[in-house]
Amino acid sequence: MGTMTVDLNKDTLLCMSLSGRPSNIGTRFHNYLYEELGLNFVYKAFTTEDVPAAIGGIRALGIRGCGVSMPFKEQVIEHIDVMHDSASAIDSVNTIVNESGVLHAYNTDYQAVADLLRDNDVDTSLSVAVAGSGGMAKAVVAAVRDTGFTDVTVIARNQQVGSSLAKQYGFDWQAELGELRPGVLINATPIGMSGGAEADALSFPELAVRAADVVFDVVAMPANTPLIALATELGKTAITGASVIALQAAEQFVLYTGVRPSAEQIQRASEYSRA
Repeated sequence: MGTMTVDLNKDTLLCMSLSGRPSNIGTRFHNYLYEELGLNFVYKAFTTEDVPAAIGGIRALGIRGCGVSMPFKEQVIEHIDVMHDSASAIDSVNTIVNESGVLHAYNTDYQAVADLLRDNDVDTSLSVAVAGSGGMAKAVVAAVRDTGFTDVTVIARNQQVGSSLAKQYGFDWQAELGELRPGVLINATPIGMSGGAEADALSFPELAVRAADVVFDVVAMPANTPLIALATELGKTAITGASVIALQAAEQFVLYTGVRPSAEQIQRASEYSRA
């Protein structure tokens, strides 16, 4: 990746992301593939204090696509024209596609999580705990159910939101993990995310990590969160947020461009995005 071979011009299509804490991962991932595939697109990360104006800007300026991250996955819904099943089923948006001023919403997180559980041959008879109750947790809980897991507990401090999310899928809710020792631990909170107040914290107690078979962290920055580092050290099956980001970004890329990169291209773009 030297200089850009695609010259920016008046016809260049802009794709973007909206995130509370923007990183370079999406920017590097998408721009790497635009260049490799010779597509007249450019990708830029943004944050905002004004969601309605930001979404209005996407519509007004003909911005082609927008990736949506925490904490905006639910806030954008009221500004969308068409909610596709992947987003409407879980009331959470991570992808906006602008079709001539009509904004379509999808959720590619859901598919990425389901694919990773299958690809890692996670035994669906294992019990599962999902920490979190926001937009990402919704995608995880729906994917866990649709992959075939039945013994699932949502761990969330917010009783109202946590218990209603659990109830929607026929699962249990607890404020804390407590004495539970599930076979699968999934963190869908920002705990362990670099730059956050809890960057160095474990999202599950060490005893629970020791007792688990599979540990899955959706936090992508860093890929090696305290939770993943401990799980790896203990020889557990560890699924990282980096793999979630690569899969969901690849699906976004297809929605924006109509081009599906090869698995090898996705792998290379993912490695470049984190370098």
